[in-house]
Parts: sequence; structure tokens; C-alpha cells
Amino acid sequence: MSVERADLEAKLREIQGVIDETTQGAKNTGVIAAVGVVAVLVVVYLLGRRKGKKGSARVEVYRG
Repeated sequence: MSVERADLEAKLREIQGVIDETTQGAKNTGVIAAVGVVAVLVVVYLLGRRKGKKGSARVEVYRG
């Protein structure tokens, strides 16, 4: 049994196709995860600001 150049090229193209699909899927998942993390951080920040404004005591200093 001999292996032809065309057989090797076809198999390498097949492997490259699988690698490209896997890479694209990983990139999409990474982008979605990054957007999710940013969204959670923004919500936590806004809720923290709101809580800080509600619970803070106002102290007035008069000089006279």
C-alpha cells in the first residue's frame, strides 16, 4: 500500500478544517464570556453606588 501526495494533502486539509472550526467556536465563546463579565461588573458597580448613596450619613460643618 502506497500513500500518495494527494491523499496526504486531502487529509491535512480535513484536519485544518476541523482546527479552524474549533478555533472559531472557542473565539465566539470567549467573546460571549467577556461581554457577560463586563455586564456583571457594571451591574455590581451601579448597585454599589446606589447602596452607598442610600446609606451614607450627611454631616454638615458650620464655621462661624
